[in-house]
Amino acid sequence: MTQDALSKRRLKMWIRLLGVTRAAEGELREFLRVQHGTTLPRFDVMAALYRRREGVTMSELSRMLLVSNGNATTVVDRLETDGLVRRTPSETDRRTVFVALTAAGFQQFEVLAAGHEAEVARMFAGLSEADLEALTEILKRMGA
Repeated sequence: MTQDALSKRRLKMWIRLLGVTRAAEGELREFLRVQHGTTLPRFDVMAALYRRREGVTMSELSRMLLVSNGNATTVVDRLETDGLVRRTPSETDRRTVFVALTAAGFQQFEVLAAGHEAEVARMFAGLSEADLEALTEILKRMGA
């Protein structure tokens, strides 16, 4: 195969990969909205805070989620209003604020996470164990 033909196949693969990703994300957004009355950004913030139970600064949270501080702040504001996260000022730097899930936030996230996992399993149920192994290996190589 020529380099030009290989390049075109790589481009087609990228477009297909992007299409699958966007379709899956769209389904997850709809699932979270309809089944749980929440949004994917709220889920993502809660997931990041669930992984870092001790809490993180707003800047760390923004970096973890690859979003602006403003976007993270907007989502955290709403989660705080709903009693799912709490902000704690730093004792050493008054400009720094830590954010963490509350007990109610942990509880709600665990319900959301179980539903999210089941929905992802449903979406990709057509993939065999061998398919998953092969795809995972390929994606790992691409990320390396």
